[in-house]
Amino acid sequence: MARNALVKQKIETFSLSNSSPFAKLLDWCIQSNSVRHGRCIHAQILKSQFVSEVFIQNRLVDMYGKCGFVDDARKLFDQMPNRNIFTYNTVLSALTRWGFLDEAAGVFLGIPERDQCSWNSMVSGFAQHDRFKEAVEYFVGMHGEGFVLNQYSFGSVVSACAGLVDLEMGIQVHALMSKSCCLMDVYMGSALVDMYAKCGEVECALKIFDGMVERNRVTWNSLITCYEQNGPVTKAVEVFAKMMDHGVEPDEVTLASVVSACATLTLIREGRQIHTLVLKKDKYRNDQILSNALVDMYAKCGRIREAGFIFQSMPSRNVISETTMVSGYAKAASVETANLLFMKMVDRNIVSWNALMAGYTQNGENEKALSLFRLLKRESVLPTHYTFGNLLNACANLADLNLGMQAHTHLLKHGICFRSRPESDVFVGNALIDLYMKCGSAEDALKVFLYMAERDHVSWNAMIVGYAQNGYEIQALEMFKRMIISGEKPDHITMIGVLCACSHGGLVEEGRHYFHSMVKLYGLEPWKDHYTCMADLLGRAGCFDEAKDLIETMPIKPDNVVWASLLSACKVHRNVDMGKYVAERLVEIDPTNSGPYVLLSNIYAELGRWTDVTRVRKFMTQNGVVKQPGCSWIEIQSKVHVFMVKDKSHPHKQEIYSTLKNLTKQLKLAGYAPVLMESEIDEEVVDCDHLMEV
Repeated sequence: MARNALVKQKIETFSLSNSSPFAKLLDWCIQSNSVRHGRCIHAQILKSQFVSEVFIQNRLVDMYGKCGFVDDARKLFDQMPNRNIFTYNTVLSALTRWGFLDEAAGVFLGIPERDQCSWNSMVSGFAQHDRFKEAVEYFVGMHGEGFVLNQYSFGSVVSACAGLVDLEMGIQVHALMSKSCCLMDVYMGSALVDMYAKCGEVECALKIFDGMVERNRVTWNSLITCYEQNGPVTKAVEVFAKMMDHGVEPDEVTLASVVSACATLTLIREGRQIHTLVLKKDKYRNDQILSNALVDMYAKCGRIREAGFIFQSMPSRNVISETTMVSGYAKAASVETANLLFMKMVDRNIVSWNALMAGYTQNGENEKALSLFRLLKRESVLPTHYTFGNLLNACANLADLNLGMQAHTHLLKHGICFRSRPESDVFVGNALIDLYMKCGSAEDALKVFLYMAERDHVSWNAMIVGYAQNGYEIQALEMFKRMIISGEKPDHITMIGVLCACSHGGLVEEGRHYFHSMVKLYGLEPWKDHYTCMADLLGRAGCFDEAKDLIETMPIKPDNVVWASLLSACKVHRNVDMGKYVAERLVEIDPTNSGPYVLLSNIYAELGRWTDVTRVRKFMTQNGVVKQPGCSWIEIQSKVHVFMVKDKSHPHKQEIYSTLKNLTKQLKLAGYAPVLMESEIDEEVVDCDHLMEV
């Protein structure tokens, strides 16, 4: 009341020769965000001779608009008998600022003569409210009408290009900027760095950054975020160090980006240093976004206790905080703890569900992952492509074709067609190919591959490796040739699939060619796995000396897997001398592994060298090497039954062994007699015969 009286008194003491006193009071209302006093002034204006003056009415529209009372601003605008360009621009500014964009578009169309400010209001307003496509259209219209483009025009349209991830339009806008003086502006430079970063053009972003005479904190933040999101992530940490060296004070955006980079790289030492910086600044200690980033960093670095400490000390948490901890516990193999925290969450989003599902699949608890998906569907939570990725991985791990087909049906219902943009779901198609290949359904995998709207190198790899693993060697090599023709560059995984296909198909010359082409044609230095494939290929073909030379000259120290692949070939070809040599190398690597002893013993047995068989078995006994018992399993009606040698624990053991006994009798009646070497008629076989008599 006192303030209203004071305002009224001030108005009454004015010499009202013009409306300037009213304009000054309205400015004060805007600065203090006091629409109540603005209404009092409006009432006084209605009683004055300035009631129809366009200038003061424009100021009233401006006051209502900037105080957030858009309906009042629009009502006053509609009632004005006379308007000028400032009237239109004022109401446009109010409408676009508060998100009434369709109304703004109607007003814009009704402007008799638009000016630069009118166009800028539309470009910036639509860009600020994420209607990027229309923002670009207004910018194009503004340029087409011949209006001068300034930093406001460029800043808004560059932001829109970044939002659309429209690199082509962004480059065109950049070209226009280079013809004006705006390119030297630090804010324009920062906007360009951000735009190129969001379009994934790291080199362009760096070129703009390096060319800037002046840089501010936003510029540095844009480049750090660029590397953090696009890679190489190590550069994000390096740029942050340079930023500090230049004396630029980081803010919460800087620190959150660098902490995220440390999380990706699992740089616990650097992450702790950033954490120390945060603790030194009171205003950042309780910043929720920064705290979430720290929780994520410690969790990904395997420091789940430290992550939990920060989480518990946060004054306020949101769904991101809780989801980060769920993901952290799941990755730390504390899936039950993750599940407890998940169940306590009041506000769960799809990211939370995905984090727990991923935790279950990564820790081998695939049935629980499937149960969680069913619960998600019952609670009517809309799954994303990440949800389906986890679901397909669980089905693939179980090698359950029926479940996989059901998951595929869900994918089709949600319209996922495997595109890279606007948000890539190509990995879901890759997971589906992997599922069908693991279930032995290569035809269905091929159908998925051909259906995919877009493919990446993982898609090709999944097909090549899948074909190789399922015995389709020719198809694997044909797929590799198609990959090369398509322009997709092979990687190490591709070549493992190719060499496996050659090995399984006995294609020695092709295998040699592809192995040597890795460095010559594709610039790929062979891994240990590639040498293993070649040793297996040469061993199967009987090229023992070549295989031995390859293993002993490889730049990586050969392990038991490489030598074991050659020992298996020695057994097939009954090459005793090479088998003995390889077995000795395997014993040197792992004296406790029974595998080489058993294989060498069987080689001797097949050649009738029983003295050597006895010597090997005696050596095993003296050195405490125990042969691991065999294990097999079968799935019946979604239940897995596991059997070990000498297993008497199964509840239906009597029926099982009775059936085996009957089958054995029928085999003998049919004239079948198994060929068993003396060394193979060991206690396991005898024990099975004994159990069948029970």
